[in-house]
Formats: sequence, C-alpha cells, structure tokens
Amino acid sequence: MTQHITVTEYDPKWPLLYDKEREKLIGVLKGNCLAMYHIGSTSVPGLAAKPITDIMAAVKSLEGADAAAAEFSRLGYEYCGEFGIKGRRYLRKGGAERTHQVHIFQADDWHNIGRHLAFRDYMRRHEAARREYAALKIALARQFPYDIDGYCAGKEAFVRAAEARALAEFDGAWDKLYLAARKVQYERDLSPLIGAGSVSAAVLSAKGNIYTGVCIDTACSLGMCAERNAIANMITNGESQIIKIVAVMPDGRAGMPC
Repeated sequence: MTQHITVTEYDPKWPLLYDKEREKLIGVLKGNCLAMYHIGSTSVPGLAAKPITDIMAAVKSLEGADAAAAEFSRLGYEYCGEFGIKGRRYLRKGGAERTHQVHIFQADDWHNIGRHLAFRDYMRRHEAARREYAALKIALARQFPYDIDGYCAGKEAFVRAAEARALAEFDGAWDKLYLAARKVQYERDLSPLIGAGSVSAAVLSAKGNIYTGVCIDTACSLGMCAERNAIANMITNGESQIIKIVAVMPDGRAGMPC
C-alpha cells in the first residue's frame, strides 16, 4: 500500500501519543526492554513533521523481540525485520496513513542508538536547523505526496550533514551509562537469605571506561549497594577516578546514588 505523505505543523499532543504507545510496547517487550525513546520529528517541539510517532527501543535481545512478533501484530504492527538497516527490527502501523514506526536495536548497538538520539537532541537545540528542515520537508511532501522514496531522497543530503554536526557535539554518556546499568539489572536469589540485582549502577571512569555493579541484599548488614559494587569493579581494574555515575532503581528510573 502506497504511503500518503503529509507534513503538518508541530502538534503538542504528539508526546502524549508517544507516552500512550510506549506503555503498549513495553507490555509486549516486557523485561527484554531496557529503554524506550521518542525520536524523529514528532519528538522535536516546534518542528513540522509527518504525523507519525517514531519510537526507538533498546532491548537485551533482538531474538526476544522477534519472538514477540505475533504480539506486535495484535497491536496492529507489521513486523518488517531489519528493513535495510543491519541490526534493526522495524515495525510500522497505519498502512497508507502511517501512524507509528518502531525501531528496535540491541542495547549495545550504540552506533544506531546514539545517532538517533544525537539527531533528535540537535534539532531540539538548534532553531535555524529546525526551520530549514521543516521548510524542506513541507516542500518535498508537496512534490512527492505518494512517493516515499522521492521524499526520503530529497532529505538525504540535509539529514546526513545535520547528523554529522549532531554527532560532533553529542556526549551521550548518560544514556550509555543508563543502558549499561540496565543490562545487568535483574533480580536473582543467591540463597534463601541473599538476593541481588534489583538496583544497578554504572560508573564512567576518567579513562572513559564504564564499570557496572548490582546491589547485594542480605538478611544482615553485610550487603552492598550497586554503586559501591560498580566502584569496586573500577578499582579492581586499576582505576580510581569517577567522572559520572548512574544508579537505576527497581522501577527502571534513574535515582539518587547512595
């Protein structure tokens, strides 16, 4: 079915539509989902866009996402596999009047995760780039209302140049730390009196390395918080200077370190 391409002015309801769909997608991916992000033009306040909610999920396992294909189908998604980008799982919903697109990457695929976040954040920060991108998209949508290949080809030079500028100024350390901590976060019972993993942490060292740790909870006072565990891991590997630290609580939210 040929996609109908329209570009409209920014709608403040778009983040709310993302929040609503996010909960449904997490319900399908369950514990395989480590993080989810609103990306694409509808995630940039003030930017004209195709009214399509673009969502990116970082997962433990692409195989786990593949196993949930039937559940995604029940939400109305077409599960398209890599669809031209190695290491991605692409889903779309809405047919010719597309409403949602989902891009799933394994959490250690920072190349793809980082470039999407960098481009989004760059557009949020730079008004001149937003105006230029909006004008280009509006013109292309008028020229190619039913030709997605022509529309995308017309954007390619701008997107490539903007992405290069975005990556040049993008840090991404907090997102890297969060994903690293989430990868090791899961509850495990070590004995009837000892549990571990409900809280996790990641430390960025002065040498640029990331060290992780999980909490160890005991029936006495001999347990260890996740942050101390991550710091001990760093010290064990010969480093002693912390640049940044992230602690992740049992509900998946970043919290104040101990």
